[in-house]
Amino acid sequence: METDETLDGLRQELRRGVISVAVLSLLSKPQYGYSLVSILEQKGLAVEPGTLYPLLRRMEKQGLLESQWDVNQARPRKYYLLSAAGRETYDQLCHDWRSMASGLDELIGASNDQPAKPMD
Repeated sequence: METDETLDGLRQELRRGVISVAVLSLLSKPQYGYSLVSILEQKGLAVEPGTLYPLLRRMEKQGLLESQWDVNQARPRKYYLLSAAGRETYDQLCHDWRSMASGLDELIGASNDQPAKPMD
């Protein structure tokens, strides 16, 4: 059914931004990729490693993350941590999220009672 495909596409778009903010929220202390996958899954935001690792590489390239290899374990692990720019970006995204969520809550609440008012 076309409606299901449309809904799936919209959900995927919504998740993409949410996952970026969620990943940044977890990197105030060093984490490696698999630990992020596990924590996100526990929080109800399951993400495939094939989605997470390119996101981490992109964020590192953008200067939002720093990374360091730990080779003292049996299996070397790359740990990620927010950079100063990543912290600023995360703080701004949280502010933006709260603002958008508040407005959306008003719209959703209005739609449950009556049709939403046209946006100016």
